[in-house]
Amino acid sequence: MESNAKQKFDKNCEDINKLLEFHESSGGSSPGRRYGLEVLNKSAVVLICAIWEAYCEDIAAEGLEHIVNYATSSDNLSTEIKKQVAKSVKEDQNQLAVWSLADDGWRNYLRNRLTQLQEKRNRQLNTPITVNIDKLFDESLAIKNISHSWRWKKMSATQAALKLDKYINLRGSIAHRGSASETVKKQQVEAFLKHVQQIVDIIESVVFTYITQITSQDSY
Repeated sequence: MESNAKQKFDKNCEDINKLLEFHESSGGSSPGRRYGLEVLNKSAVVLICAIWEAYCEDIAAEGLEHIVNYATSSDNLSTEIKKQVAKSVKEDQNQLAVWSLADDGWRNYLRNRLTQLQEKRNRQLNTPITVNIDKLFDESLAIKNISHSWRWKKMSATQAALKLDKYINLRGSIAHRGSASETVKKQQVEAFLKHVQQIVDIIESVVFTYITQITSQDSY
């Protein structure tokens, strides 16, 4: 069963496909390569980055919410989640913070912690490169190095991460230098979208397996 995050991601991908379809149906400034349509390619790259980042944040939040709702007790939480919660409580200046975990208090604690992490990321304006995505899943769900799972036929995890970061950096170039940035071709847009879609499919599987082990619920 797909997550809500994946369904939203797929819906957003339709907008990318519409841009590509418009690229096909529209004329360019000259035969062959359509220079006048390059703005569509740049817009598509920026949009892909946005829906990629949104998916990662949404699936992390959805996964944690599932754990909070369906874990029968804190005993079922992964060791890494317990360690992160313990670390947060230890660093809390409020000496009574530990009591917030009593009974079912740990559920609200995890929800509040995710909100705090989201606010922190919004302030820092991080880009969705591999290192930041790894950090997101580590802090939110205690899934370490999720990027190590990004591998498929003829694509190692290292290659997948490098390829993703190359495209994210391209977005940065477009955003900071606008029309003066490097040329972006339609083939790059198609390759970027396909790459992100493959990674999203893997993340779906990793997160689903992880939360199922904790909650014994085989659906979102």
